Amino acid sequence: MKFVKYFYILLFINVLTIFSCINTKAPEPYGKIPSKKQIEWQKLEYYMFVHFGPNTFTHVEWGLGNESPEVFNPTELDCKQWAATASAAGMKGIIITAKHHDGFCLWPSKYSNHTVRESEWKNGEGDVLKELSEACQEYKLKFGVYLSPWDRNHPSYGTDEYNTVFTNMLEEVLTNYGNVFEQWFDGANGEGENGKKQEYDWQLFNNTVYKFQPDAMIFSDVGPDCRWMGNEQGIAGETNWATLNIDGFFPGEFAPAQDILNNGNINGEKWIPAETDVSIRPGWFYSPKTNDKVKSLEKLISIYYTSIGRNSNLLLNVPPDERGKIHPNDSVRLIEFKEALDKVFENNIAPKAKVSASANRGRKFNVKNIIDNNYDSYWATPDNITNASIEFSFENPVLINNVLLQEYIPLGQRVSKFSIECWNDNKWEKIFSGTTIGYKRIINISEISCKKLRVNIEEALACPLINNIEIY
Repeated sequence: MKFVKYFYILLFINVLTIFSCINTKAPEPYGKIPSKKQIEWQKLEYYMFVHFGPNTFTHVEWGLGNESPEVFNPTELDCKQWAATASAAGMKGIIITAKHHDGFCLWPSKYSNHTVRESEWKNGEGDVLKELSEACQEYKLKFGVYLSPWDRNHPSYGTDEYNTVFTNMLEEVLTNYGNVFEQWFDGANGEGENGKKQEYDWQLFNNTVYKFQPDAMIFSDVGPDCRWMGNEQGIAGETNWATLNIDGFFPGEFAPAQDILNNGNINGEKWIPAETDVSIRPGWFYSPKTNDKVKSLEKLISIYYTSIGRNSNLLLNVPPDERGKIHPNDSVRLIEFKEALDKVFENNIAPKAKVSASANRGRKFNVKNIIDNNYDSYWATPDNITNASIEFSFENPVLINNVLLQEYIPLGQRVSKFSIECWNDNKWEKIFSGTTIGYKRIINISEISCKKLRVNIEEALACPLINNIEIY
């Protein structure tokens, strides 16, 4: 009788333990957290920038605004070719320079006399934005627009009236071409000798975007949705927080310092993740002189690791030529880049390992969640544990040279220091030490043989949450 009683007591305790594990409370969000659209934007990772306009034909980077609209006359404009190239390259969208600093509009704006309507292209009946937005829909790509507030052509630039003009232009673009996933702003403002300055009404501009495209991400030096990385070389900070202090800052000359944009601010006041913009050529616009200067495959792979591999999206500029097509040198290199990445990340061996952790929050947050290919399941520690280790054990030694880590950012960015170790000769050997992880961190190392691999979360602002680890 005592045995039966003891059995039921143990059974009751086990049931309570299991029930407690299953219903372990999820961690509370920490600090500033991303909106739903910011999370979905981060998942895009890689998309195309297209600089196209009069500069394509004059072969300058910043047009003066006094160019005749007639210089814009692509002979074989083919936005479907752009979209097909982007899709084949693994890109998720295209952002086009609808209006660069010269003020030329790639759509027939009612608020300017410097547009495709005044050009000889299609006898003034053409609309590049219409053709590109339709091509993006056909190839299932996101469509985004760049509109420079600076306008070296419009007579009202430099007056209060111009802010209204620019807002009207924004409305045209944001209401006539379907969904816009990103509105790209920069802060250029009358640079150059005797350049007119304009006091931009950023609140008006941003509110206009949200009014007509509430799901669009707004890019600028200070967001409000995503930020410039601070350089045009494709290099995000090795430390890269998705949070940023923006009080008192504005796009352009009043932006935060470049190193702050590059690294973000730990515990920053706003969630403003980074976007790394870089061109596949030396300049942003096409020039025949740069046909032999397309970035090498090795350089593009390096940029991948220093952008997407460092908690940043990659916006790679691919400028069409005078025909209105992407040059073969660029498109071939893009496909080579895609094939090289596919090969590097072809065989994830993490699911083949036995996985364990030094601490677990409970069954719902078990360490096996990091290899289940489900973005919304994650491993977590109890609230009072901010340093822990995850260990992968293989049956036989394996060769590795890439480790991919992801934090579950819907509940905030937490990890501030981590390391990776490899078990060799009956001892742990540190092969990498870093700071932030964020949405995605990719560690590229010299090839090494490992029987066991350990990821150590050494410091975190709150209990760490890791939703994915891949090993290649």
